[in-house]
Parts: sequence; C-alpha cells; structure tokens
Amino acid sequence: MNYQELANNIKLWAKELGFQKVGICDVDLSQHEAALEQWLEAGYHGSMDWMARHGVMRARPDELHPGTIRVISARMDYLPPKAGFASNLKDPNQAYISRYALGRDYHKLIRNQLKKLGQKIEEEVEQLGYRPFVDSAPILERPLAEKAGLGWTGKHSLLLDKNAGSWFFLGELLVDIPLPVDTPVENQCGKCTACVSSCPTNAILENGVIDARRCISYLTIENSDIIPEEFRSLMGNRIYGCDDCQLVCPWNREAEITQQADFHRRSSLGNSDLISLFSWDESTFLKNMEGSAIRRIGYIQWLRNLSIAMGNAPHSEAIISALQARLGLDENLDIHIQWAIKQQSLVITSNRKEQRLIRIIEKGLPRDA
Repeated sequence: MNYQELANNIKLWAKELGFQKVGICDVDLSQHEAALEQWLEAGYHGSMDWMARHGVMRARPDELHPGTIRVISARMDYLPPKAGFASNLKDPNQAYISRYALGRDYHKLIRNQLKKLGQKIEEEVEQLGYRPFVDSAPILERPLAEKAGLGWTGKHSLLLDKNAGSWFFLGELLVDIPLPVDTPVENQCGKCTACVSSCPTNAILENGVIDARRCISYLTIENSDIIPEEFRSLMGNRIYGCDDCQLVCPWNREAEITQQADFHRRSSLGNSDLISLFSWDESTFLKNMEGSAIRRIGYIQWLRNLSIAMGNAPHSEAIISALQARLGLDENLDIHIQWAIKQQSLVITSNRKEQRLIRIIEKGLPRDA
C-alpha cells in the first residue's frame, strides 16, 4: 500500500464531501495532559462534569478507540451569508445568536460525511478500523487539528487558519493505518490581544486558557442553572453563545462564506425581535428549532436567556408585560424574569466597551456577512 498516495486521495475525497481542509497526525497528545489536568483542577470547566469524568483520556485517542494510530482531522466552514453581525449587536431589542447555530445542527451532517470518508478509505485498503467523531466523545479536537496542520490555537483557545479565520467546525476520523502525518503551522497571533480585551466577561485568562464559568457561550448553553447576577448585564442581547472574540479577530476579516446551505440562517430566526422570540410557546419553540443545535438547551433555558436580554434592552412597557406574563412557569426562570423587570427601570442601553466592539466589527466584517 502506498500510504502517501492514499493520504493525498483522502484529502481529495474529503473536499468532494464538503470539507475545506484535511490534515493527518499521530495520536500523541501527552504534552497537553498537564495543562488539561490543571484546567480541570482549577474548576474552569464549571458544571460540565462530563469533561472531568474522562480526565486525561481526552488526550489519548488510542484509548478512546483501541488500535488508533492516526487521526484525520477535517474542517468545514460555517460562516453564513448576511450573518448580521453588527446590526444584531447594535440593536438591543434584537437577539444575538452565535453564527454557528443559525442553521442546521452540524453534528449529524459532519459525522455522516466523515463516515462516508471512512467507507471510501475502506474500499482502498484490505482492512480498516475507523470511527468518526464530532463533539461526540472525550477528545481534544483542537490540539489534534493543530498537530494535523489545520491551523494554530489563538489566545481565545479557538483554532485559526490564515485563510479561514475561525469560522469552521472540526471533526475527526480515527483510523488504524500508518498514514504519513502533516506538519503543524506556526502560531501567527503575535502580540495581538483583540480577543482578550473584547471578551465582555473577561473569560480569557491567558493564552488559550478560558474560564468557562465566565464565558457567555457556557452561561447561555452549557449552564442550565441560575446565571450569576454579575454576568447578566454583561451578556447584553446575546441569548445563545457569543462570537465577540471571533468578531474582532483580524484573521476572520477575509473568511469565506460557507458552501453548506444547511448552515444558512433558518427562516424561523429571520425575526430576532426579543419579544417575538419570547412569545413562543413550547410547541412553537420545538417546531421552529427542529434540527437546530439550539433545541438541546430546552424551552425554559431559552426563555431564561431571552429574559436577561430583555432586562438589558431599553425600557419598554411591552417588555415588562411580556416578562410578567411568564412568571410562575418555572422557579429558576422566575429569578431571571424578576431581575429583568427590575433592570428595566435601571437599564443602560450600551456601554463604551460594547460600542467600541461594534465599531471594530463594522470596520472589518467578513465578505457578504
């Protein structure tokens, strides 16, 4: 078997399956184990117990899938056209949803394409053991992608590519054949700290180290409990995830628009008015979010996030009435609604940091975004 030729073919097949870039690496992530243990010991994972449960196994792909000696790391771009970055952030009456979640949930789509890639490889070799993963297993996907030459890890802990920025998903195909490995690329962040200074909640502690407990993406998605009051006003109108660290990154200015129509903004999110979204009953939420990553947070958490945004919006009797109408639905939700009602009389529509961020975004938006 000519494994170099096979590796070249794998990259061609991957592009035919919709991936923009593919790299190959070995399974040695031992240099990341100490940092992972320190991060967990510091409690930076918050309530994500599943991260601590598997511990350093995340740095050992061969334990996850015995026999694995290579990882094929693949990238699929997701930046949707007409993403409405600045317009959504600028208008506090509109909900801001992380760009990756505007369309269809990426997990099944990418996993299916990785499975097809595995099947294609299997046709070329006598025997192949493989297993695809897309955020579905305890594995350090970004260190693997970095090792496979797909980019470097930015100060915000996301993977960066000089041509694609960070607007992409990652997936891995674990295989048991000795493919030639690719060369990592040089970190090109230099002295830039735009992502660090732009984080609304100061969640980026040092190069690549994130305190998830402070991160708006964690607070709105992974945390199903009460959001600490110290972070609520800082969340602004961000109701699902946060893109701030990506929006100010210079490498994202020339990012390509996704080739996947499934990642375009879904029609049910065409109207991002806070009151309109808050008016959905549970059946409407489930119907409108069918096939969306947003659906997994559930209806109550959806209302919780919206109520905080409504508390941060300019004073409105309509907002207060909408909030009051939801009281009594859930005990934890009531805490956030009551805060929002109180905040309505105190709200400041924007602060200097928010306005500075918007100005930076408007100067350097990706094409067609």
